[in-house]
Amino acid sequence: MEKLDRITVNPNICLGQPTIRGMRITVSVVLKMLGSGHSVEEVLEAYPELEAEDVQQAIRYAAWVVSDQVQLVPTT
Repeated sequence: MEKLDRITVNPNICLGQPTIRGMRITVSVVLKMLGSGHSVEEVLEAYPELEAEDVQQAIRYAAWVVSDQVQLVPTT
């Protein structure tokens, strides 16, 4: 796995959800914005304390989390 040094998990911040650099901006907030069609630039405008690398690491973190989950999809 790549180094994800900008993703932090602290039980005292946002109920232990993964956050960006210990700030109260969760990985899920960033991913939801991207998933709803916002660009990286729009995410950075909405959260000026973030950097482009923060967004990239949020995406890589999500890919890493789901890579270990295998779901069988029934064929019809």
